Amino acid sequence: MIAGTRNINYLRISVTDRCNFRCRYCTPAASFKAIAHDKIARYEEILRLVRIGCDMGITKVRVTGGEPFVRKGIFSFIRRLCRIPRLKDISITTNGSRLDRGKLKGLMDMGIQRLNFSLDTLVPEKFIRITQRDRFQRVWDSIMAAHDLGMSPIKINTVALRGFNDDEIQAIAGLTREYPFHVRFIEYMPMGDTEVDTDRQILTRDIKNLIIDAHGPLTAVPKGANDGPAKPYRLAGAPGILGFITPISSHFCSDCNRLRLTSRGTLRSCLLGNNETDILTPLRNGADDQALKQIMTTALKDKPLCHNLEKRTARDVPLNHMTAIGG
Repeated sequence: MIAGTRNINYLRISVTDRCNFRCRYCTPAASFKAIAHDKIARYEEILRLVRIGCDMGITKVRVTGGEPFVRKGIFSFIRRLCRIPRLKDISITTNGSRLDRGKLKGLMDMGIQRLNFSLDTLVPEKFIRITQRDRFQRVWDSIMAAHDLGMSPIKINTVALRGFNDDEIQAIAGLTREYPFHVRFIEYMPMGDTEVDTDRQILTRDIKNLIIDAHGPLTAVPKGANDGPAKPYRLAGAPGILGFITPISSHFCSDCNRLRLTSRGTLRSCLLGNNETDILTPLRNGADDQALKQIMTTALKDKPLCHNLEKRTARDVPLNHMTAIGG
C-alpha cells in the first residue's frame, strides 16, 4: 500500500481496549468504560482484514491492546495469524503479567520470536504507583522466562516520565550491559485525558545525557530489518541495544510505514492524529474484498507527513487514549 512516497507494509492490530493495568499516562483520568463486546472486531474479521492487507503489501503485523492477553481466545487467534503465509514478521506488545514459561513456549512454537514488554520501572513499589497494580514480579519473571527460552530480540519499552522514573533511567539502561535486551526509551505522548501532563516529559537529549553520565559514550549502530522508529545505540561492551523513540523532539513521520486497526474496527493512519475510517461496519454489512481494499486505500490518503502534537491545541491533541488505539 502506498501513502504519498511511503510504502505501508506494517499493520498494528489492537485486539482489545481492555487492560489489567491502569497506567497513569495511558488510561483515562476519569472512570474507564470499556467498549461493548459487540463493538469489538471479532477474530475472524481481523484475520480477513489482515489477509486483504497482505494482498495489498502488508508483510509485518504487531498485535497490541490494551493488553492483548486479557482477551479470551487470543492464543488461538495468534496461531491462525501465524499461518498466513505472506506475513514475514509477527510480534506482540504486552505487559507480560499474564505470560508464564508454558505460554511463552507455546508462542514460540507458533512462530513468535519477538515480544515487546512494557516496563517503566525496576522498583516494585514504584511499579504499583505507575500501573496501580502489584504485578512487578510477574512481569519480570515473564521477561526472564522469555530470555531463558531464547526468544530474541526481547524489547523493553520504557516511557520516560519526570518525577516517576527519571531517577531510574541509568539503571534501566544498564540492563543492556547484563542482557541482550533492546531497551527503548519513549518520549511521553499526551493522549486524551490522563493524569499525566506535559510537565512530565523528558526529551531524548536529556535521557541520553543521564545515560552517558553513568555509563559512558553511546555508539550508534545500524538498524535491523525489523526495527521501527527507535534510533539504536550501544554502550561499550554491552550485549544489548539502547533505542530512543522521539515523537516529540524529532518527528519520524516521513518514514512511518504503519497503518493501525483499532479494536473498534477503525483504520487509523496516524497514531497521533484523530482521523479514523470505519471498516468494520462495511465488513459486517457484506462488503466484498475489493470494497474493503478501497476503504484501506482511502484511509491512507489522510496519512500526514508530520503531526502537531507539541502544539497542544484542542484540535491537534489525539482524543483517544492509548488503550483505545493500540499504540
